This record gives sequence, C-alpha cells and structure tokens, in this order.
Amino acid sequence: MSSSRLLSPFHRYGKSASFRSFHGQKSAVSVGRSVRSLVGKENRNIRAMSSHQPFLNLDNINPNVKVMEYAVRGPLVIRAGEIEKELEKGAKKPFNEVIKANIGDCHAMGQQPITFIRQVLALVSYPKLLDDKNFPEDAKERARTLLEGCRGGSMGSYTDSPGIEVIRKHVAQYIEKRDGIPCDWQNIVIGGGASDCIKNVLKLLICPINAKQPGVMIPIPQYPLYSASLAEFNMAQVGYYLDESKHWGLTVDELERSVSEAKKYCVPRAIVIINPGNPTGQVLTKQNIEQIIKFAYKEKLVILADEVYQHNIYDPNSKFHSFKKVMTEMGEPYNKMELASFMSASKGFMGECGLRGGYAEVVNMQADVKAMYLKAITAMLCSTTLGQACLDVIVNPPREGEPSYQQFVKEKTEVLESLKLRAKMVADTFNSMEGFSCNPVQGAMYAFPQFKLPAKAVEAARAKGQAPDAFYAFELLESTGICVVPGSGFGQQPGTYHFRTTILPQTDKLKDMLNNFSKFHAGFLKKYS
Repeated sequence: MSSSRLLSPFHRYGKSASFRSFHGQKSAVSVGRSVRSLVGKENRNIRAMSSHQPFLNLDNINPNVKVMEYAVRGPLVIRAGEIEKELEKGAKKPFNEVIKANIGDCHAMGQQPITFIRQVLALVSYPKLLDDKNFPEDAKERARTLLEGCRGGSMGSYTDSPGIEVIRKHVAQYIEKRDGIPCDWQNIVIGGGASDCIKNVLKLLICPINAKQPGVMIPIPQYPLYSASLAEFNMAQVGYYLDESKHWGLTVDELERSVSEAKKYCVPRAIVIINPGNPTGQVLTKQNIEQIIKFAYKEKLVILADEVYQHNIYDPNSKFHSFKKVMTEMGEPYNKMELASFMSASKGFMGECGLRGGYAEVVNMQADVKAMYLKAITAMLCSTTLGQACLDVIVNPPREGEPSYQQFVKEKTEVLESLKLRAKMVADTFNSMEGFSCNPVQGAMYAFPQFKLPAKAVEAARAKGQAPDAFYAFELLESTGICVVPGSGFGQQPGTYHFRTTILPQTDKLKDMLNNFSKFHAGFLKKYS
C-alpha cells in the first residue's frame, strides 16, 4: 500500500469527496480527529501485518518432504519451462522449440490417442452420444456396461474405493488371459495411475521392526517415484545395482551384498522390480525372475512388481513374464508369497498419462492385512472415474468380429512398431558417438546411455556445484533445447555418467533430435578437451 493511501482515507472514495459529504454534519475539527484516528488505526494494522511471521517455515514442516526429490520433474525441467516462455516472447535461441525427452508422456510427444479408447470415454462422459450413429456398436456396448456400473448411471458419481466392480472383474479376466492362471477380482484395486497404487502398498510397510527403520530394496538405476516415496515415508532406501555389462541384468550376488549391508541400519521388508526396466529398458528373463523370487523368499521380502511396460517389448528374443505367473509355476513354497503387481494406462500402446488410471493386484495378502489396506484406501474416496474407464477399455479391448477390432489392432500395432524402430534408432545413434555406450532398448520407453566426460568438463561442473552429468545435461538444454534427465537423478555406479532419454519423439523429430545431439556432443568434447 502506498504512503498517500495511508495518509488520506478519501482516496478510497474518490478525490472529490468533501468533509461534509463524507462525515455528514460533523465539524471540521471532529472530522479531523476522525481522519487522524482512522489513519492511525490503519498504520497500526500495517505495522502489525509487517511484523507477522508465517506459521509454516522450513524449520517446522515435515522433514521428509524436504529431503524427497523427483528428478524427472527437477531443476532441468524447470529451466526447460523457462526457456519455452522465453521462446514464446521472441527470445533468440539456437533452436526453435524445447524437446522434453525427460518424461514418458506419449501424447505430448505426438502419439495419437487410440480411437476406440476415446470413443468409449466420449460416450461415458456424454451419454446422449449413445444415440449418435457415428459411434460403433461395440464402443456403445462398453459404455453402457460402464454406466450401469456407476451409481445413478453417471461417471460423475463416487465409486467403491477399490474401483468400479465391473472394471475390477475385467482386469481380473485380462490377467487370467495373460497368465493362464485364475485371478480373483477382489484382489484388484484401481488407483490414480500405477504411482498411486504403488504408494498405497508401500504405506503398509511403514512400521519399525525391533526399533529399526523399515527398508525397501530398489534397483539402481531406479524410477525416482521410489526414492521420492521412501523419503516421504521415512523408509530406508536399499539400492541394488543392475549390471550394465549384462544388458542391465540382475545378479543374486548383488542382491546378497545389498541386503547384507542394509541389515546393519534397517530391516528390509520388500523388493521392487521394474520389468521392463525404467530407466534402463531391459526385459528380465524367466530364469532371472526365478532367482529373484527365491532370494525374496529366503529374505522374507514382499515382492513389488512394477510391470507397467508389459506391452512394450521390442527385442524379438525377449518376452514379458509376469512375476505372478512365474511365482505360481514355481510351486510351493514360492506360490504362497506376498506379491503386489502394478499396471498402468499411461504407457504401453495407449499412453493415456493424464487420465491417471492404474491397478494393483495383491496376491496372498493376509485377510486382516488386506482389510487394513482397503480401509486406508477409503480415505481417498476413489480414483478418477475417467481413468478407471480408460483402464477398462485397455483390459477389455475390441474382440475379433466386433466393428472396431481391425482399426484397434492396426493402431496398436503401428504404435508399437514405431516405438520398436525408434528404440533401435536411439541406441544405434548413441553407440556411434565418441565416448558413448548404450545397451539395446529391449522394452519400455527409454534409453540410459553411459558417456565419458573430459576432465575439464568435470572440473567445470564442480566449480558450478553441479554433478558432472547434470552439467552436461544443462549445456545440452541451453544449446539444443533437448531436455533429458541426468543419471544422478536415478542412481548409477560411482564414477559413471548417464542420462535417461525417452524414445517417444515421433520419427522425424527424433531424427532431428539425435542429429542435434550428436553435433552438440562433438562440440562439447572440443570445448572441454
């Protein structure tokens, strides 16, 4: 507030206000006293306001929130957003757009929605379209089934906390068809994306054991959801390294090393497996999965199987094996182990990230524990109904003989074949660059190449107080507009440098991106060699 406003209350009523019109029949002296009283009161209020200290500060908020980090949306992404704003205002850069290769956001990178998914979503959102002859009958049939499962026949109503019953049943049927093993629909819980489902299961493990902090084993490199969630929940992160020399495979020796060291400061309670891998793009063999299950049984660990990329397999010699199927086929005692597996509408061929649909299947969870799990979920009422509807279409797609079948299969195949082509393009390009090595992208949506940095670049990074791979990524962003995530945000072997990039930019844009990347790298080496 300006000083002139503090000195004269008439400013609030217009400069033409007179003493008489403002105060009626009062004398000038009386009015003067009133003005001084009002100004004094207002000044006292301002002084009181200026001395107020916020009730929340960095010393009294949840300390776990302060330590959690989420590299996928970290400082580089913030800077990328600033650069976009600068470009919009006409700033001159060596590039015309920012390419956000930092996150697996399919549609943002140009992937077109699957027609059948959007048709069903349109119908359930606006049921009057059920009378529109432009919509195929199988889409209408799906929509009617979903609306019948909603209270009041509306997607705007609350659902049961674990999700709409008919969708949970369709998810169970999908899993049965995938694995050839029975699936109880009451073991299915639908959430706001796989991330929501994962965090709900992790919360069950927040309990000290023998006065020790609970720990969760996670792969290194890992998807930062896990490190961020463990920090938020004040749980110990127990990292085990994937073997880059073996296509990011997993060795029992490394698991043994990791759990042995962790027992000194925490009680490991669960092991997270990401298959296909994020950020590493590997697909685990059945033999590797069996080894992990045996290790988890020996160490009494709950298995958390992050299987959101199960549709994204590009290597002809690789195949997706669900942990549930392998565990069941191994027989007793392994088929009695506790397992939670996760799937999402965000990835695969559908890429519906923003709709936030995902599921967890909990297997062999003790009845009273499951009751507590379901009770905890009720606090959030239910996940978004459109996300649930999207998930339903994914697990219950058009069947052969239905009107939408051919178009659906064509669109799905085109997306996955294009991703397969781009996966090869990315790995081949990085392997052609000096100082780079990149494992084949067998699945998922990312490459995680390793690169060597000149000593001068490492020194320059340290002088700026940055991790060397972050320094490289910032220079890449400022020079080319390409935004990637430094490997230090995912974890990596000490002394190595990586970054994660998606393979999601459409083919032509990806060619340009990789060409610009290659030119940048050559210039970077020249600058710092």
